[in-house]
Amino acid sequence: MRTARALLAMALGGLLVLGVQAAHSSATCTRLIASGNPQYPPYLWRNASDEDELVGANAELMQWLSREINLPIEVRYVGPWSRVQEEARAGRIDLIAGAFFTLPRTEYMDYVYPPFRETRSVVLVREAKPLRYSKWADLQGRSGLTVVNNSFGEEFDRFMKEKLQMTRVASLEQALKMLELGRGDFLLYEDSPAEAYVASLGIQGLKALAPPVAQERLYVTLSHRSACNTPELRGALTRAMYRLQRDKLMPEFVQRGVQMWKTKPVAAEVR
Repeated sequence: MRTARALLAMALGGLLVLGVQAAHSSATCTRLIASGNPQYPPYLWRNASDEDELVGANAELMQWLSREINLPIEVRYVGPWSRVQEEARAGRIDLIAGAFFTLPRTEYMDYVYPPFRETRSVVLVREAKPLRYSKWADLQGRSGLTVVNNSFGEEFDRFMKEKLQMTRVASLEQALKMLELGRGDFLLYEDSPAEAYVASLGIQGLKALAPPVAQERLYVTLSHRSACNTPELRGALTRAMYRLQRDKLMPEFVQRGVQMWKTKPVAAEVR
């Protein structure tokens, strides 16, 4: 009998602790900090008038999401894409506004389902130095370029690691300029951001090859170490993303992002 009472007391004590922790977490979660790849038009890029802020289609998604879950979301520039992922790992930002699914990333953040966008990653080459390409194996023996910590999905990432000779650089702008100068045979990146940067930088003579190396879905993610990461918030985010999909809102955000990028001031270009 005493043992049963002791076990009951321990269980009630544990529930009390969990209740206090949940209440404390709820009380301390008054806003969310989001970030993402700052060289990712029409989805995200730095604001010309406030370079600590990110703008674009995914920033508009965050504004919509803020209203849906009734919590302020600040979309902040914290550094290049590799730094963004480290900030999420450490819990210094709460949300990533657009990430592909990879198993290693599940070690430090939760994916919010459903995804909000599907993208295509392509092979970019110089027209002056064409590349015969119809399958992944055609890239073997060539020198490739991509951006640090960029992913193209589990399957292609594994192939790239095992089979390809890749140079990873800090930014898409740097990678495009290296390709233009012939310091790589091809560049791997998503088609829409690459096209946007090619036009912005005035680079001539590049083309994208078919088929894409990958077609991947973009997700909102929530850091495991976020003080706001509770079952209640995860549920609210999931319900909101289902409403976004049901109402087909993301294409409207992307269209406005394209127009914003086209008319952005010169000062908005990432340096």
